Amino acid sequence: MALTKVKKDSVVAEVAELLANSKMTVVAQYQGTTVKAIQALRRDAKANGTKVSVVKNRLVIKAIESTESIKDVDTSALKGQLLYAFNATDEVAPAAALATFAKTNPSIQFVGAITADGKFMSVDEVKALAALPSKTQLIAGIINTLQSPVNGVMSGLKGNLHGLLDAIATKATV
Repeated sequence: MALTKVKKDSVVAEVAELLANSKMTVVAQYQGTTVKAIQALRRDAKANGTKVSVVKNRLVIKAIESTESIKDVDTSALKGQLLYAFNATDEVAPAAALATFAKTNPSIQFVGAITADGKFMSVDEVKALAALPSKTQLIAGIINTLQSPVNGVMSGLKGNLHGLLDAIATKATV
């Protein structure tokens, strides 16, 4: 079904808003992926705050041109059947969501990504970004690293204290 001009303008405005608010917009080809699989991708990605949309490329290009912060982005790679993953809070989340989904659905192929400051990232850069741990995983790792010396000291003291108590208990019974 063809979109009316009003509907196209509405889609362009919505995509422009998503692009303006997104820290990272990942672009991927989905040719050969079933509608059911795309719906599953949308559900999975929504869990980490990522919105996945299938939009006509020329409407996305119009949205890019109308968004002040990214209007100079190179759009030459936006060809074929593409889906766009937007995330306003996390730079890694859209790439990670698509990479995780692509493990079970190899028809999903990265094309690149658009950063918040208007740079178009290559496929290799997006794959490297997708391999990074999430923000919560990084925070948990740092907390674990900071707590490890304290836990070691406490374990050592607890072991020595138990040894001392065992020695006193042995002497008390003799």
